[in-house]
Amino acid sequence: MAKTGVLSSDPTVRAKAVELKKELQRLVRTIVDDDEYSIHAIDRAKDALCALRGLIMFNKRSSPATFKLREAVPCPEEFKCPLSNELMRDPVILASGQTYDRPFIQKWLNAGNRTCPRTQQVLSHTILTPNHLIREMISQWCKSQGIELSNPEQCGREEGITEAECDRFFSLLDKLSAAVPEQKEAAKELRLLTKKVPSFRALFGESVDAITQLLTPLSRCNSQSGVHPDLQEDVITTLLNLSIHDSNKKLVAETPMVVPLLMEALRSGTIETRSNAAATLFTLSALDSNKVLIGKSGVLKPLIDLLDEGHPLTMKDVASAIFNLCIIHENKARALKDGAVKVILKKIMDGVHVDELLAILAMLSTHQRAIEEMGELGAVPCLLRIVRESNCERNTENCIAILHTVCLNDRTKWKALKEEEISYGTISKLAQDGTSRSKRKANGILERLRRAINITHTA
Repeated sequence: MAKTGVLSSDPTVRAKAVELKKELQRLVRTIVDDDEYSIHAIDRAKDALCALRGLIMFNKRSSPATFKLREAVPCPEEFKCPLSNELMRDPVILASGQTYDRPFIQKWLNAGNRTCPRTQQVLSHTILTPNHLIREMISQWCKSQGIELSNPEQCGREEGITEAECDRFFSLLDKLSAAVPEQKEAAKELRLLTKKVPSFRALFGESVDAITQLLTPLSRCNSQSGVHPDLQEDVITTLLNLSIHDSNKKLVAETPMVVPLLMEALRSGTIETRSNAAATLFTLSALDSNKVLIGKSGVLKPLIDLLDEGHPLTMKDVASAIFNLCIIHENKARALKDGAVKVILKKIMDGVHVDELLAILAMLSTHQRAIEEMGELGAVPCLLRIVRESNCERNTENCIAILHTVCLNDRTKWKALKEEEISYGTISKLAQDGTSRSKRKANGILERLRRAINITHTA
């Protein structure tokens, strides 16, 4: 007896099924035969299998035997959004692999939820990728039912990555293990893609070993000949682009070679490479766990050395990275050990990036060693001059906060503070006209000075 296949009734559906089967066969063969298959391959195989199931269900519901019942046939379950339980108009794939109608899942995400409604899986990202297969199947079903399916809203949506773009992405990663000319071409293109298309940043985080592959040209370079400067710049800048994506920060920082290669870039890269390496460290250190990991690596020393060099293009990124890292106490001690106070004070006295560097100095001043070094290096007169002359409230606040800490911890500086007050009334003026924080710190200094005078008179 001849077999009557489940997909024999509709040539269009049958052709689509054959296409899906071939794709599924190719993916399954990759997963079974290749020990280094990616999660992406599994997800694509799952999507192809779901699409094939949908075609079969669609074909069953559209067969001649059930033609008369079409008007009474409800929407196929696989075409319904799990949230609305209605026909999907704009099906999109969530990070968990589940498909939802865009307006409903977007509302779920906008409410602050970061789990998949169906599986409760914590989402690695919130990018919504159009499910073109399901969309096409829904479109066919609607035509067969005489239902008009409106076009999904395109305004303001973030486009997903097509299959061709995915293939191109993995091809570029493979090229990073090839000869140098191909490495340079691939690194340049990945830099541009991750700069312009947020979805490619997410794809790096979702693809097994993609970040490790990105680092291949730098980690395998011959130590004698070194890495090509342009290649290093493109790879480091791609890392910066990846680290902008919140879901990538932890993964990037914890990839073993990332921080050592960033340190090497700080020391030996082009000016742009060094600046982007510092910017990457700043971005990654937004996470407290990364602050600890990066601080332990010894990265503060090359950052402080780069700050000392003082190249205008690197200063802001370097200062931002140091500031972020020194938010946690153990990194303050490391920065002090690596000579941060001396370098920062010299730059402030020279009038270089005073705003950013005063903020770092104020943070470091909570450490006793910083107070001692500032006293030895003549910080007090410099800080009093800034308070007296600056029109920037933030700088004044940081200066008076540092001076307040000095006043509490180093009696030898009381004389300089009293002389400033007698000559210019600097601290009294701030106590009267400053911001609430400045007033509080200035009054604290004045009270300490008054108490010191009373003690002297009593004695």
